[in-house]
Amino acid sequence: MIAGVRDARRLSPEAQEDLRRRVVAAVHGGMSQVEAARVFAVAPQSVSRWVQAWRKRGSKGLTGRRRGRKPGEQKALSARRQRKLRYAVAEHTPATFGLTGLVWTRKTVAELIRVRHGIVLNLRTVGNYLRSWGLSPQKPIRKAYEQDPESVRRWLEEDYLAIAARARREGALILWLDQTGIRSDATVARTWAPAGQTPVVGKTGKRFSVNAMCAIGNKGELYFTVYTGSFNGKVFLSFLDRLTRHLDRKVHLIVDGHPVHRRKTIQQWITKHAEAIAMHFLPGYSPELNPDELLNADLKRTVSTSTAPKTRAELKQAVRSFLHRLQKLPDRVRSYFGKPEVRYAA
Repeated sequence: MIAGVRDARRLSPEAQEDLRRRVVAAVHGGMSQVEAARVFAVAPQSVSRWVQAWRKRGSKGLTGRRRGRKPGEQKALSARRQRKLRYAVAEHTPATFGLTGLVWTRKTVAELIRVRHGIVLNLRTVGNYLRSWGLSPQKPIRKAYEQDPESVRRWLEEDYLAIAARARREGALILWLDQTGIRSDATVARTWAPAGQTPVVGKTGKRFSVNAMCAIGNKGELYFTVYTGSFNGKVFLSFLDRLTRHLDRKVHLIVDGHPVHRRKTIQQWITKHAEAIAMHFLPGYSPELNPDELLNADLKRTVSTSTAPKTRAELKQAVRSFLHRLQKLPDRVRSYFGKPEVRYAA
């Protein structure tokens, strides 16, 4: 909005009508439209529009219009159409209906309504419909095309239940393990700032990273190692050795299908230490089944928004500090098991 110009839309319908009549009267009294816009603190375009409305319809052209839908006026979409559209959005992807894009946006839903029913709605109206259907914008979970639904079903309904039962009989601890990398140039989260002024956050222009490997349990346990360089058999074996030496009971370790986890030397070590540890593999391409993925996201978000390391050593220390603090917050670790996809492990 132009500086010094009032937003007439904020006025009541009666006040808007009065303003329009006074502006038009001033113009007909000899005042130029530009001068009228300045005197009444409105946009010149508004003055022009009001004068044209008066010329076309006379006094009726300046009458205040009621906001919103008139009493008894029907919605653009019938209740039946709304039910079908809600089902389409909640249960399908845009591709199902020949539309582009992987996710539903207001624009995509508007296009679906246009294609299906020949009705053109603005994005605000579409958003109102979506909210009235009990829907909200959410970040989706990525699911690989290669994932085998039968393997996932078997894991949730059979395999994990068997592991849990075995762990109870042995008095063992179940841990979920994963690795992640933290980069110096990681994206910083959003921050509040004056509208139109992009905020600036100081960060090093150098690129470096460190890696973390964590194992968590649903009672709030957390064990970790922070390292540089590639994840390999030596790093993994060192972690397994320290883990089994630290714990006084057997561990059932749940991992993904990373090649290092399946390496022959690793399997031989696990067999040799069968009384202390057993390793189980999640279904392929199913990271959403591992609660440790949520810890990884928390770690990256916290480090990227609360620190600005200038060297790899500072980044490594920031990661260690976060994980050390997390070890003292078992409730926060347990919260990683609260998401629907991993609640089976809680």
